[in-house]
Amino acid sequence: MSDSRYSTAPPTDRVRWQIFAVCVAVASLTILDLSKVNVGLPSIEESLGAASSELQLIVAGYALAFGLALVPAGRLGDIHSRKLMFIIGLSTFTIASVLCAIAPDITSLLVARTLQGIAAGIQMPQVLGLLQQLFVGKERGRVFGIFGATIGVSTAIGPTLGGLLIAIGGPTDGWRLLFWMNVPLGILALAFAIRLLPATAKKRGARTELDLIGILLLGAATFSLMLPFVLTTGGPGDNPLRWLWLVSFAAATAGFIAWERRYRRLGKSPVVQFSLFRESSYRNGLLVATAYFGALPALFLIATLYLQQGLGIEPVFAGMVGITFALAAAFTSWLGGRLVDRYGRLLVVAGLMSVVVGFALVICAAILLPPDLSPWYMAAAMTVAGAGGGFVISPNQTLTLAQVPVAMAGVAGSMSQVGQRVGTAIGVAAGSSTFFATLYREEGQASSLAIYHDGFRNGALVSLGLVVVALTFALLDLRSRRMAATSAARADASELGSAAA
Repeated sequence: MSDSRYSTAPPTDRVRWQIFAVCVAVASLTILDLSKVNVGLPSIEESLGAASSELQLIVAGYALAFGLALVPAGRLGDIHSRKLMFIIGLSTFTIASVLCAIAPDITSLLVARTLQGIAAGIQMPQVLGLLQQLFVGKERGRVFGIFGATIGVSTAIGPTLGGLLIAIGGPTDGWRLLFWMNVPLGILALAFAIRLLPATAKKRGARTELDLIGILLLGAATFSLMLPFVLTTGGPGDNPLRWLWLVSFAAATAGFIAWERRYRRLGKSPVVQFSLFRESSYRNGLLVATAYFGALPALFLIATLYLQQGLGIEPVFAGMVGITFALAAAFTSWLGGRLVDRYGRLLVVAGLMSVVVGFALVICAAILLPPDLSPWYMAAAMTVAGAGGGFVISPNQTLTLAQVPVAMAGVAGSMSQVGQRVGTAIGVAAGSSTFFATLYREEGQASSLAIYHDGFRNGALVSLGLVVVALTFALLDLRSRRMAATSAARADASELGSAAA
C-alpha cells in the first residue's frame, strides 16, 4: 500500500491504467529523443556545419543534462507533488523541442537540446514514482513489463522513425522534423496529464525539507563524472586535460557522502538514503542497468553511422536494421513482466547472455559479409539481441525497486535513472570515440570500407564489453540471492527443529 495520501479519493482501476498510458507515452517520447536524433546527425552536420565535437554534444549533452536533473526532480516530486513536477517537465520538454526545431545555428541547437535534457530529467522520476505509487505486488511486475517493452521499442525504433522523418523533410532540414514531432504529442499528453494524474497532498508527519547542499554536491559529482566522456570524440583535437574533471568527481563525491551523513545525524532527510544501497537487490540492479544502458545506445549509434557513412545506406533504411531488436524486445519485455516473479534474477542473466550472443553476431555480420548482405544479417542478429534485451530492462527494473518503500520511489527511481544516463554518456563516448579514432588513425592506409569495418568492430566491442560487465553484476546478484535463500532455509529448519525438541 502507498504511504502517501491523495487530496481526492484514490483512482479507480480504469483511471490507474489511463495514468499508466500517459506515463508510458511520455517516457517513450523522452527515450525516443535519445535514439532518433542519432540518425539525424549527418543531416545536422550538413545543415548547420557542425563539427564532430558538437555532434557528440547533441547526443551526450542531452544525457548529461538528463542525469543532472533526475535526483532533485525526484526528491521534489516525492515531498511535494509528482503531478506538478510531471507537468513542469513535460511543458518544458515541449517548449525546448520547438526551440530545437527552429534553431538557426549549432549553438542555439545545443542550448535548446540541453534544456530538453533537463526537462526529460524532471519528468522521468515522476513516471517511476507514480508507477510505484499506483501499482503493487505482481501487478507491478506486469506494469514494468509493459513499461520495459515500450522503452525497448522506443530505443530501437527511434533510428527508423528518425530516418523516415528525414526522408520526408529532406537531407538538409529533415532533422527539424525530429523535434517538431514532439510538439503535438507533448501538448496532447499534457492535456491528459492535467486531467488524470493524481494530485497528492503532503504526507502527515513526513519531513519535507530539501537538501539543497546535498543536491548541489551530487550534481557536481555527476557533472564531473560525465563531462570528460561527453567531451571525448575520438578526434585528434580532444584535450587530454579533460580527464582532470575526474579529480573533481572524486572530491565532490567525498564531500557529498560526508555532508549527507552529517545531515542525517542532525535528524534531517538527506537527498539520497544510503540505506537504499545496503539493499543488494537495489544496488546490483542499478549496476546492471548502468552497464547495459551504456552498451545499447552506443551500439545503435555506431551501427547507424556505419550503415550510413560506411555502406552509403539512406537514413530510413539504416534505421530499419534496429526494428527487429524492437519487435523481439517488445514481446520478451511483456513476457518478462509475467515471468519475473517466478524466475527472478535468473531471467535477467539469461537475457544478458542472449544479448552477448546477438551483439557478437552483429559484429560478424557487419565485417565478414559483403556490403549488400551485411544489413540483412545484422538485422537478423539484432533479433537475437532484442529477444534477450527484453528480459533485461523490465525484469531488472522490477527487481531493483521491489524492496524500495513507496515514500522513496521517486528518488530511488531517480538514482537508477542517473546510473542509466551516466552509463549512456560513458558508453556513447567510449564507443563512438573508439569508432572515430579508428577512422582517423587508419585514414589513407586502407580502402574506405576496410577502415569502416575496423571502426565498427572496435566501437562495437566496447558495447559488447559493457554487456559482459552487466552480466557479471547479474551473476553476482544471482549468487547472493541464492546464498540468502539457502541461509533463510537453514534458519527455518533450525527453528522447526528447536520447536519440535
